[in-house]
Amino acid sequence: MRKLFSAIAIGVFAGVIDVIPMLVQKLDTTSCLSAFVHWVVLGVLISYVRAPLPNWAKGGAIGFFSALSIVILIAQSDPKSILPILMTSLVLGGVVGVLSGRFAS
Repeated sequence: MRKLFSAIAIGVFAGVIDVIPMLVQKLDTTSCLSAFVHWVVLGVLISYVRAPLPNWAKGGAIGFFSALSIVILIAQSDPKSILPILMTSLVLGGVVGVLSGRFAS
């Protein structure tokens, strides 16, 4: 149970980090909530996936690939957001991977 709670806490941390710029840009509540939940789930997922990669690479890869579905949804309406979303997902996923390796092992 400790691992699960740690993984959720790491996901909450990542969700807050991701949502802060969204709130500054005054994006709608649904988008902010969606991003927050996305990172809470990824906190758990990254913590429990076993892959033959360093934790930062595992987290970065999972964060990046999970963001592809989001990018597909917004590509037509806001193409300039694609790169920031993918880069944030890569970096924040890597951070979640490092934190999960340290605190949710």
